[in-house]
Amino acid sequence: MKITDVEALLIAIPLRKPTSMSNRTVTSREYVVTRVRTDEGIVGSAYTLGGAVVLSAVRETLKPLVLGADPFDTERLWDRMYRATLMVGRKGAVIRALSTIDIALWDIKGKALGLPLARLLGSCADRIPVYASGGYYRQGESFQDMAGEMATVVERLGVNAIKVKVGALSFKEEIERIKTLRGTVGDGVQIMVDANCAWNDLTYARKIMRAFEEYGIGWFEEPVLPDNFRGSAELAAGFETPIATGEQECTRWGFRDLIEHRAADILQPDVAVVGGVSEWMKVAALASTYDLPVSSHYFHDVHVHLMAAIPNGQMAEYFLRDLDIMVFDEVVREPLMPENGYLTVPQRPGLGMELDEAKLEKYRVA
Repeated sequence: MKITDVEALLIAIPLRKPTSMSNRTVTSREYVVTRVRTDEGIVGSAYTLGGAVVLSAVRETLKPLVLGADPFDTERLWDRMYRATLMVGRKGAVIRALSTIDIALWDIKGKALGLPLARLLGSCADRIPVYASGGYYRQGESFQDMAGEMATVVERLGVNAIKVKVGALSFKEEIERIKTLRGTVGDGVQIMVDANCAWNDLTYARKIMRAFEEYGIGWFEEPVLPDNFRGSAELAAGFETPIATGEQECTRWGFRDLIEHRAADILQPDVAVVGGVSEWMKVAALASTYDLPVSSHYFHDVHVHLMAAIPNGQMAEYFLRDLDIMVFDEVVREPLMPENGYLTVPQRPGLGMELDEAKLEKYRVA
């Protein structure tokens, strides 16, 4: 089997209203969708968050490096793409582009062998626990509006863990917001908080994190910038509540440094950021040697397989489409939906993800 073409397109799916976190506001979500085609008619698909730079990296930089190759040679192709782009691609857009090609290659392998990706990687579970992400900031919405929305999500999905954003408001407002959430969802639901690297002042970070602890926080996510390993390590050493981070980290070497600094208690590799399936599995194996749990970040279509293939998986992140936050499910036929707090691993070959071609064209911008 040979790779005959690599295609990429950019889609932008508008949100119903502006949605904010601690460091930015978004009005739409841009995704690069990559297809790898073979001479046997098998097509692998993948996607990542990103814009024109990621699109160009797939089309112009990486495509020539894999054309004519055997799609089963994932290790050889990963190494070729990574080494050829070292000067421009060790982190950021090029690694995201590389990730999509690697994911698509694994999709091809599963389809060619008639196996779901989880089984191809070595199944460890038939279903995985998930937590529901939400609780973003929206203009005109009260704290009770947010809390009520998350309580509805808990009921609909049957989850017992949720994650919400923090870091955009004053100290007093943030505490009142989490207090309102805890009072609404009750003590039986685990609440994690995600600051999206909001706190540059470690003294303030410690102060607000200490105040949050009263409300039974499951983990503090990205309290400081991802490259501030020392600051994250200081917070990890000072709190019993776990520090979770890693969604913006790339490659096994990046996670090696994060682990060696003791900067996290829970690792959050993102398959569409870290370097694809090949690299995600290496990171998970590395984490297991330090007895560190892995909790995947977004992209549940792919992570359902990866989390089901490792023994140290904790929970996968899930975004309900109705929350209008992460909206790729809009272009997926038969999107995955948790039942009683779990996602069942699809049994179709490869990723088991079928895209809606008409909707891809509707939202296509490049």
